[in-house]
Amino acid sequence: MQPRGPGLAEPRRAVPPGRSRARSRGAAGAALLPSMLMFGVILASSGLLLMIERGILAQVGPPPLHPPAGPSRRDGRDSAAELEMEVLRDTRNRTIRALCGQRSMPRSVWDLPPGQRRTVLRHLLVSDKYRFLYCYVPKVACSNWKRILKVLDGALESVDVQGKMDHKSDLVFLGDMKPEEISYRLKHYYKFIFVRNPMERLLSAYRNKFGEIKEYQQKYGVEIVRRYRKNGGNSAGDDVSFSEFLQYLLDEDVERMNEHWMPIYNLCQPCAVRYDFIGSYERLHADASHVLEHIQSPSFVRFPERQAWYKPVTAETLHYYLCNTQRRLIRELLPKYILDFSLFAYPLPNITSEFCRH
Repeated sequence: MQPRGPGLAEPRRAVPPGRSRARSRGAAGAALLPSMLMFGVILASSGLLLMIERGILAQVGPPPLHPPAGPSRRDGRDSAAELEMEVLRDTRNRTIRALCGQRSMPRSVWDLPPGQRRTVLRHLLVSDKYRFLYCYVPKVACSNWKRILKVLDGALESVDVQGKMDHKSDLVFLGDMKPEEISYRLKHYYKFIFVRNPMERLLSAYRNKFGEIKEYQQKYGVEIVRRYRKNGGNSAGDDVSFSEFLQYLLDEDVERMNEHWMPIYNLCQPCAVRYDFIGSYERLHADASHVLEHIQSPSFVRFPERQAWYKPVTAETLHYYLCNTQRRLIRELLPKYILDFSLFAYPLPNITSEFCRH
């Protein structure tokens, strides 16, 4: 069965057995990084929280383009798209520098609490042959990047080889190395990450895991329905509504989240790890080509095309789910993902009545 649409089941404000909601919220709040408190002050002082409420930020476009004195050309042609991406990258870099420059922020992975350090180190994949580190983010084309790593290391013949992806074998994780080996690679290797619109990533994880993967339906879906639906004890976990999923995320401790919906900030720690390149899912092939060119990969290695079975999250699909979900849920969930929106320059979701009427 496919997961239920967002409007088909209203989540109950149920309290999980043996756990009070106040305690749950308190634990979740404690797990949020200290930076969240600091960032909340920034938001409040600049009036951004009011803009979130009114949906204003979702309508704000990127800063105006100011072309340099000389023409920007690629392959002999003016490229407005490239110029726009340069502006986006500059915006991201400035925002990350501003946030990560705060005294309370970690300067290296060794400044992180042990749990957070373990998370980022087990998401950093290593290529010693090509001297790079890639922080993989689930639901941001990480399976294809893992295929590329396996091809580069000679464990796979081609990125087009069919079959289920093994996410552990023939891959080298930074967390499996000694501290001095970790420090050396973090200092000297090229480091990159790919990011995606946070709400789009969450919707992609929801549709994939609860609509197609039985293991997730049984491990997470059954419990989610039991918590948030009246008389939901007989569910097989394959009918979780989007509202129920968001309510689960709202109550979940960020540091204990499954990697498929844990915030990118927590997975890859962009303050503790200074990434040389931040690619966008929205420009996947162009940005992937940039990385492959930079690491000087063989010419026959290219970023794979999407699998035939892949069901992308379109703008229309995202619009449908967001506009058929309680606004309260989305507003309350934003603080957990606000660093992903702000650091990577994604607009906050537009859930105004006017937008949802269209």
